[in-house]
Amino acid sequence: QVQLVESGGDLAQPGGSLTLSCTTSGFAFRQAGMNWYRQPPGKERELVARIFGSWNTTNYVDAVKGRFTTSRDNNRATVTLQMNGLKIEDTAIYYCHTRIGGGAHWGQGTQVTVSS
Repeated sequence: QVQLVESGGDLAQPGGSLTLSCTTSGFAFRQAGMNWYRQPPGKERELVARIFGSWNTTNYVDAVKGRFTTSRDNNRATVTLQMNGLKIEDTAIYYCHTRIGGGAHWGQGTQVTVSS
């Protein structure tokens, strides 16, 4: 079955960096678009970044453009979210997501807390 497992969440200071990883299995990763969502405390889940299966095209929400970078390793079936210049408002649970055969699949999430 499809499995997505995030890791790398931690406590960071404003201006710091974190790298999140999503290790996947159970589907054809090379062809799959992969997404990063986040859910800040008390708010709805929002799309942060996506990387498409073909050409590695990426999209980012305006709030993270220039600070976050997502990439993928098709050999290892993993996707990474490099987060630089962290801000307090980046505090959230970060989720890896993909849609396979019309069905949405989520990881369990990893907590990122940005605080001084």
